[in-house]
Amino acid sequence: MARNNNRIVVPEARQALNQMKTEIANELGLTNYDTTDKGNLTSRDNGYVGGYMVKRLIEQAERNMSGK
Repeated sequence: MARNNNRIVVPEARQALNQMKTEIANELGLTNYDTTDKGNLTSRDNGYVGGYMVKRLIEQAERNMSGK
């Protein structure tokens, strides 16, 4: 049985993170990602979405740290 250990540290960010996930999935050509059963997608497709989310969040953090 799989356990989900992912916790959102700032619960108020949940909606923004879900919106980002949907936007990135659409950019990658995965339409209706928010209503799709993720178990029917390949690991690669799900991994791309998560990977691009991390990349974008790091870019945002770097911009905030640099003051830009």
